Amino acid sequence: MRKKQKQNIAVIHPVHEKPQNRWAVLLCVVGITLNMVFTILAGKLNFVLYLDTIGTILAAVLGGYLPAIIVGFLTNIIKGIYDDDSLYYGVLNVLIALSASLLAEKGWFKTPFKIFASIFIFTIIGGGLGTCIPWYLEGVKLETETLSEQLYHTGLFTLPFSQLLANLLTDFLDKAVTVLLVLGIVRCMPEKSKHIFRFSNWQQIPLSEEDTATARNGNFRIVSMRTKIIFVLTMAMILIAIAAMWISVVLFRSATIKDYIKLAEETARLAVNVIDGDKVNDYIANGYEEEGYSETMEFLKDLLDSSPEIQYVYAYQIQDDGCHVVFDVDTEEVKGDEAGAIVPFDYAFNEYMTDLKNGEEIEPIISNESFGYLLTVYKPVKDSNGVCQCYVGIDIEMQQLTYNERSFFVEMVSLFLGFFVLIVAFSWWLIEYHFILPVNTMALSAGAFAYNTEEARESSVENIKELGIRTGDELENLYHAFTKTSEDSIHYTETISKMQKSLIMVLADLVESRDQNTGDHVRKTATYVKIILKQLKKKGDYADQLTDEFIANVIDSAPLHDIGKITIPDAILNKPAKLTDEEFAVMKSHSQAGGDIIAQVIEIVPDSAYLYEAKKLALYHHEKWNGKGYPYGLAGEEIPLSARVMAVADVFD
Repeated sequence: MRKKQKQNIAVIHPVHEKPQNRWAVLLCVVGITLNMVFTILAGKLNFVLYLDTIGTILAAVLGGYLPAIIVGFLTNIIKGIYDDDSLYYGVLNVLIALSASLLAEKGWFKTPFKIFASIFIFTIIGGGLGTCIPWYLEGVKLETETLSEQLYHTGLFTLPFSQLLANLLTDFLDKAVTVLLVLGIVRCMPEKSKHIFRFSNWQQIPLSEEDTATARNGNFRIVSMRTKIIFVLTMAMILIAIAAMWISVVLFRSATIKDYIKLAEETARLAVNVIDGDKVNDYIANGYEEEGYSETMEFLKDLLDSSPEIQYVYAYQIQDDGCHVVFDVDTEEVKGDEAGAIVPFDYAFNEYMTDLKNGEEIEPIISNESFGYLLTVYKPVKDSNGVCQCYVGIDIEMQQLTYNERSFFVEMVSLFLGFFVLIVAFSWWLIEYHFILPVNTMALSAGAFAYNTEEARESSVENIKELGIRTGDELENLYHAFTKTSEDSIHYTETISKMQKSLIMVLADLVESRDQNTGDHVRKTATYVKIILKQLKKKGDYADQLTDEFIANVIDSAPLHDIGKITIPDAILNKPAKLTDEEFAVMKSHSQAGGDIIAQVIEIVPDSAYLYEAKKLALYHHEKWNGKGYPYGLAGEEIPLSARVMAVADVFD
């Protein structure tokens, strides 16, 4: 998108004060401390409120986005040491920090309506998004003895809406108390101390707040360099994060499955050691009536209860007509099959049937069939002759793996987003002080460079030199080159200006040398013009016209006021006697001739401001206030101010 912005060419005025980042660091420490203290206090006293964003919003109001994001991110990192669930919500604290800093910058904490709107925004982040996270992890569950349960039992709301509404109401109260506490703290602080908590890293002489704002919003044709850098950084971080998350989830899943396999295999080996392979057929035929069957079943039950991940423990004899049950331990949800029962083959085992019938070991199998999402390990039970009589089966519940993967993924995303926002904010801050502000300050200084007077030119160069940019890289080299070029241009401009003034005086001398009556008239009238203009400015007359540039242009062009006399014949110009009417008419033509001469020069050098004043002086310096002058008979204010001053100086001499 093309950026359109009016260029500000106001002179940049550096502020010779070194900012103190220690106050910003102190604000971060205080913010984290407030978050932790109020969180612990709320937990100890069983408050319904969380009060864990007081320090975050305080840092946003006083220090801006960077301290706020640091406080919000580190708060949840510290809380994660003793509360794993807080890691899921880390990104919410960072989002609250970011939104609070933006709202504070826009002045939303100054009026009741906007304060209420700010609280509502925080509520949507904390209560709204905060409700979606457990929904994603665990689904919608009814929690007893909660506001959501009471709302649900009214019959007016569905369970999801009851939870959402309850969380929004609770969070709104929490954020209202938080915002009011923060505003109370801020109001009690001295006004001067409210502006010392922002991080800064000036690579030049610090600027005033107004000039900093101007330099931040410099002009650009399409896209700011800051936006380009942040975009590249963002894309790089997102791509790296996607790759890292995918690899992490794959490794997490692989490691978890390996742990499950190890658990199942060790459990299966214990079961194999307990089951008497020589009595398998008797167990199938007689069940509990067979000696040792009950004791073996009890041991298998103990194995089932030894780990919550173990879903089923059983022993099957594989035959052509199906799986003949040897042992099948009851669970809380499913009663085990009786000994001798025949269970149909699961489709997941079709490719392994030959190996199973031959009594060979098979690899662990992951299936999602009629008995659920399971990891199954089979171990053969052999008789005293080494012949496989049945298989011990250990099923591990894989649904927990899905939940663990979701939890792991949410933790990673939350931590990444929090860290991502922190890195982008830090990069934004670093780019601003190391690149954007120095570059835009140079651009604004160049745009504000004044060439109209010698004093203005010198002041402009000093203003550039005073910036003192010291980034220590190519940008600093550019600044020094820019400064040197500015100084050199001023030197060349001064040389040209002196040459120009000398040429004007030479030209005026040529006119004087032809007019025997003028003497030092040109130089003296130029001096009188300078005196008159300075006094008028001192008195405050014509303040809108008498700028330094105007005065300098009139003084420089004053020697050219009689340039038209160069066209007057010597016989008339130097005639000692009184001129005839015809001769006086010729003499009067020098005003128009002077204006025409200078007009021709203006066509060649149209940007020379003093030539326009020179044209007015040459053309109108014989006009009179009463309108009886020449060549146009202008009167009063119709006569340009510079020509009126020249007329007074001319008559005075």
